[in-house]
Amino acid sequence: MSTAIIVVGANGRMGRTISGLAANDPAYTLAGLVDSKEHLDALSGAGCPVADSLEALLPQVPGAVVIDFTAPAVSLHSARVAARTGHALVIGTTGLTGEQKDELRALAEKAPLFWSSNMSIGINVLLKILPELTKALGESYDIEMVELHHNRKKDSPSGTALTLGECLAEARGWKLPDVRCSSRDGIIGERPKAQIGIQAIRGGDVVGVHTIYFMGPGERIEVSHQAHSRETFAQGALRAAAWLSRQKPGKLYGMQDMF
Repeated sequence: MSTAIIVVGANGRMGRTISGLAANDPAYTLAGLVDSKEHLDALSGAGCPVADSLEALLPQVPGAVVIDFTAPAVSLHSARVAARTGHALVIGTTGLTGEQKDELRALAEKAPLFWSSNMSIGINVLLKILPELTKALGESYDIEMVELHHNRKKDSPSGTALTLGECLAEARGWKLPDVRCSSRDGIIGERPKAQIGIQAIRGGDVVGVHTIYFMGPGERIEVSHQAHSRETFAQGALRAAAWLSRQKPGKLYGMQDMF
């Protein structure tokens, strides 16, 4: 049985990618598209209901799973609507504040909600492997990260970089906000040992590259993940939607739960 999918932000880069994959995969049914009024003409001919609000669309497609890769305020609105209606919701939006994540956790008590800063399989395997590598190398190895994205990305550092950074900091027994350094300029003195540098580069149409450096006495280890296509994240989101359709409310789910 196919999973019915509603895409919020359907005219965006990720929205178009998810919609295209869902429409061409028999495991899914593209059940509805949501975007702002000025973009509705671009969505005509999609072969499914189109609306400028999630509230208007949901009654037409009971049981559908909503996928939202938009902006923090929009995604949080989608979560509030899902909590009222009981629809399952997958969020891939980055740049959420701690308070917004706390609200998502509260709303997840009322409807199945899923959030991940990165839906790729590779990144989520790294989140399992990096703590072990960090602990094995020990504190004589400095940790730095560089993330590279397209010139239209709005948040910095990327949500994925922050998630990776939290994973690395936890393996050292640190809290990322206490040790993160995302800017160096001028005479700054020696690098503190309790520090994780996360630097952002923006340009062109780069989908996403994250490279972690472990720099120790006489050697350097580099672990790099490169996303070649947005389809990587779209496939992960669709897989999450199918999985979430079988889950109950009670917690804010993530990729590790699905694995």
